[in-house]
Parts: sequence; structure tokens; C-alpha cells
Amino acid sequence: MPEALITPEVEHLVRSGAPVAIGVSGGKDSQAAALATFRKLDQLGHTGPRILVHADLGVVEWNDSLPICEELARHLGVELLVVRRKAGGLMERWESRWASSVERYASLSTVTLVPCWSTPQLRFCTSELKTKVILPELKRRFPGQVVINVTGIRRAESASRSHATVASSEKDGRVWNWRPIVEWSEAEVFAAIAGAGLQAHPAYTDFGMSRVSCRFCIMSSLPDMRAAAAQPEARELLHRTVELEITSTFAFQGARWLGDVAAQHLGQAILARVAAAKERARQRAAAEKRITKAMLYVKGWPTRMLTDEEADILASVRSEVCEIVGIASAIVDRDSIHQRYAELLATNAARSGVASIEKLQQPADF
Repeated sequence: MPEALITPEVEHLVRSGAPVAIGVSGGKDSQAAALATFRKLDQLGHTGPRILVHADLGVVEWNDSLPICEELARHLGVELLVVRRKAGGLMERWESRWASSVERYASLSTVTLVPCWSTPQLRFCTSELKTKVILPELKRRFPGQVVINVTGIRRAESASRSHATVASSEKDGRVWNWRPIVEWSEAEVFAAIAGAGLQAHPAYTDFGMSRVSCRFCIMSSLPDMRAAAAQPEARELLHRTVELEITSTFAFQGARWLGDVAAQHLGQAILARVAAAKERARQRAAAEKRITKAMLYVKGWPTRMLTDEEADILASVRSEVCEIVGIASAIVDRDSIHQRYAELLATNAARSGVASIEKLQQPADF
């Protein structure tokens, strides 16, 4: 097994007996990271507490993920701490995000309809259901101590992770994030697992997945999506996810519809609804293209009143989108849009302490 990488700051914390918490998902990288970390801790004479932490994402998890984590905890002889988002798992987060998007659109709190899914650029699946759940729990469990939080991130995983560092500190200094296998190859990861006498997640060996996270991941390749959809254990989640595609008119992966990827596992009635949803998505996108760049969201939106011409454009677009998606809204004409913008500008002015908003409530000169 290759050596775990470490920085002087993390090594100092280890030798000082700082608590070490290793995030485990059931995937190969977190397995290898846990094994490498324990070996390094033993070499450095670490005497502090050690735990494994699994953030349970709910129904999107593979059936074998938690058992793999439990087996790893038994192998290492440590506690497995399982944490969950109180408001529900990732599927519930996607569904509640769509409900919020509909509400915000109906009240003209957003110019365009916001997708329900997380994206590579907006990975709230990681931030909200893992980081924001795990870190507070570690601070609560180890009050007044600096905690080492270990993850199995590797630079070879993706372009976004290619510049990952070995370690970094959170802003408040209470947590150091340690990435001990950041330079390892995939072959070294699997070798470390086999060398410990453990089995990798069956999704790799039995299902042919190249990576294991959620059953259906917004980062998954097309082959992985197809492999996941083929598993009977994923069928209920498949239908639930496709149903949200149909309702929202937003594809699961930007331009890639899960309903298309998994067509052979869906009935003709569902496929017909997917086809109709794709047409509604095309119509929605075409309508929203009529909104000019000057009218789109910017930081601090809205920053000014719309002209009558702009208000008419927005009214026309909103009427179409509400009809296409099935949203009930009373703000679909020039007067109601002007009134709503005036309300929003007044709220913004009050928040920023602006005494007068007359200037903001005048349309811009073009």
C-alpha cells in the first residue's frame, strides 16, 4: 500500500492526539483512505479518538453502501457514526427544491424557472447533505478541539479535483480537511482494499459501475447511468426520479434525460409522458429566450424597474411558462409585474438602508 500523504500541520495535530474522523461512503476511495489513514496514524503514534463517519443520503444510496461502511468499521475496530440531514435525504431535497422553485416563480421572486437538480457547478448534494451535516456533528462531539476530517478525494477523479491539496483548514480553524490518498491511482486504491482482505462495493464488481456515489448521480457517465438503471434495487428510485423530470420539465443531467437512459425499464405510458415533458421543456426554454440579458438575474436583483416593453415581454413569457409547466400565478401582466418589482425594490432598499428608492423605481434609459 502506498503511503498516506500528510502535511506538517496535520502531522503536528496527529502527534498531539487530535480527533480523527474519516468520511466513508461505501465507495472505493473512502475505503482506501480509511485504511491508509489508520496505517499512518499508527506510524505516528496517534493516541486520540478515531471514528468513521457516514452521511446517509436516504433512498438514493445503494443497498450495499452502509453495510460496506459497517464492515470497514469492524475491520478497523472503531465506531461508525451515521449522520443524516434532518429535513430528509437527497431525493427529498430535489423534490423540495422543485416545490420552492414553483413557489418562487409564482411570486416573481425569480426571473426564470430554477431547475430542481444539483449540478456539477452547484453540488448542494455534497455541501448540504454531507459537509453541513458532518462538520457540526464533529464540532459537537469534540468541543474545543481541532478535528482532522479525512476524505478520499483523488486528483485523478475529475478536472474539478485535479488541483486538490493534501490538507486545508476550515475558516474557523476548528477543522482540518486531510486528503491522504489525493495522489493515488485507481489501481492503488483497489490494491489497498484487496490487501486488507476486504471486498470493494458490489456496484463495481457485480454491476460494472466505474464510480459509486448515489445510484443515480448528476456526475455519472452514460454507462454508469445505464448500469444503475438495470439493477432491480434501483427501480423504485428510477420511477421517482423520472417522475420529477416529467413534472419539472428539467432533465436529470442538464441535456440528458434519465427517462431516455432507462427507457427499457419504463413502461410505454411513462415513456409517452417523458416525450411530452421533453416537448414542454423545449417550449419553456424557447419562451424564456425572449427575456433580454438586461432583464435576467444579477446580484441584488432587481436593481431597477422594468420598462413597459420589458414588462410586456416578461408578462408574455410568464404566461406561457405557467401554462406549460402548470403553475398558477397572478403576476402575468404589465401592471402586476410593475407592482411586484416596486415591492422587491422597496424590500431591497430597506435591507440596504437606502432612504429613498425613487431613483431605483425609474426604468433604465436604453
